[in-house]
Amino acid sequence: MSKKPTGKITTVMDADAVRRAVTRIAHEILEHNKGTDGLALVGIRSRGVHIADRIAAAVKTIEKIDLPRGIVDITLYRDDLSRGDQMPQIRGTEIPFAIEGRKIVVVDDVLYTGRTIRAAMDALMDFGRPENIQLAVMIDRGHRELPIRADYVGKNLPTSRQQQVQVRLIEMDGVDDVVVEG
Repeated sequence: MSKKPTGKITTVMDADAVRRAVTRIAHEILEHNKGTDGLALVGIRSRGVHIADRIAAAVKTIEKIDLPRGIVDITLYRDDLSRGDQMPQIRGTEIPFAIEGRKIVVVDDVLYTGRTIRAAMDALMDFGRPENIQLAVMIDRGHRELPIRADYVGKNLPTSRQQQVQVRLIEMDGVDDVVVEG
């Protein structure tokens, strides 16, 4: 999904801000759910997986408990596959626990139109019926096309549709930050 920069690149979160956001999100998840009972994290490939791992590490530091974690690949649930613009690369969903009756926190890097989250929820429902699905994102940039909102947000970042928002993570990009292009 990387596009050529269309202009100025602005760093809106540095590594410390990303770390603080993850810690805050972990605390908010624990507070909202009154602890870890029945809770699990599911990261959306690919950056959502790394953010979910970081949230899980923060929860372990706070509560001394390992949260169950899974990975959801939304490739086959996307609503733009019929356009034929691209060959989908399927990397697989890995959910090593029953989601039936659990509180599932779906984790992604950027919330934009809501279509990725809708696809993730569709994919999860194929695995059972959770008690509820919550959403944690590093960046909420607005411009929703579907009625989806995040429960936990690292940073609300108003943008134009022409701008590109990139959450860069050390695991994939060699640096932790969030940049806006354009």
